[in-house]
Parts: sequence; C-alpha cells; structure tokens
Amino acid sequence: MIYKIVILDTESSNVSSLIWSINRLGYKPIVSNDLNVIKKSDRLFLPGVGTAQSVMNIIKKKNLLNEILNYKNPILGICLGMQIFCKYSEESSNNNITKTLNIFKDHASLIKSNRLPVPHIGWNNVVHNNKSVLFKNILQGSRFYFVHSYYVPINKYTVSYTFYEKYFSSAIQIKNFFGVQFHPEKSGNVGSLLLKNFLAV
Repeated sequence: MIYKIVILDTESSNVSSLIWSINRLGYKPIVSNDLNVIKKSDRLFLPGVGTAQSVMNIIKKKNLLNEILNYKNPILGICLGMQIFCKYSEESSNNNITKTLNIFKDHASLIKSNRLPVPHIGWNNVVHNNKSVLFKNILQGSRFYFVHSYYVPINKYTVSYTFYEKYFSSAIQIKNFFGVQFHPEKSGNVGSLLLKNFLAV
C-alpha cells in the first residue's frame, strides 16, 4: 500500500532531512499546511523546529486545530512537534505559558541545569517499552540524536525515557498520536528504522 504522507508546513522549520529520510524508505512525502491535503493524508508528521507559539499560530491561522485534534490516522510529532501535543509549554516570548494541543495531559518544561549545557545537543541512550510499535526491532538503549531546550516529564503516556541530569520522556503515545523528543531523521540507521516502524503502524 502506498500512503499519502504529509509533513505539516509550519513555515518556520527546515524539513529537508525528514523528507530525505522518508524518501529513503520508498515514500514521497508532501509538505503542506493546506486543510484539504491534510484531511486526505494517511500519515502526518509535525516537524521539530521553531517555537511552540509560532507553530500554534500556523495551526490556528490555517484552521487546522480541529483536524489535528480529530485526526484518526497515525501522527508523529518530532521534538517540538511532540511538545505541541502537550497541554501547554513553558516556552514563551512574553513570560506566559503557550497553550498547545492538550492531547497529552502534561506540559513541556524548560531544562534547568547548573552543570550540563542547555540545550541538550547530541547522542543519548533511549530506554523503551518493549511493547511499543515505534521501537520494534530496535535494541534497548539505542542512541538517538537530540537537540532541545524543553522536555516532557515522565508520565503515563511515556513509552521511552532518557537521562540528561534527570529522566524525561523521549517518546510518548496515546492511541494514534506518537511523539519523539529526539530527531529520528538525524539518528542514522536506528532513526530510519523508527520512521519505518511508524509508517507501518
């Protein structure tokens, strides 16, 4: 089966690495924020660059809020895209929280550390739930590539976690909504396998 794969165009992110990674798996994704295109998609990606407020502004401006909230096919939020699934983000330009999609009843918090660099940049181990479809055939403790200043705490939706001064959710899932804090498109073969697993859901 050939899926219609859409990467949400947030008008603030470079998605060339994600496009290339999906192309390598034999698919041809479309980058769009057109409501009609997204309605007809079989898989939807929320990419991981920009700010919470800018992405929410595009979602609202393009009348995509209800479509995303009621999306029935598999949807993957990457990095910021995962944080957008939360109730709110501490990320803001005016010292107020940014209300996000409220799919996962938790929030994205700023990483605070006196001894480690922020943002968290580089390869780190991911410990996953063996039953998670995202991590099928992926070795426990595999290393993925991270670039982030905000994190989602461990919660009941957590399907993998990572340690960076403290443990945080590196992947979450509820029903057809999947989120990963790392960048699978920048994580080599193991990231490619995770994308393949998602597209096979």
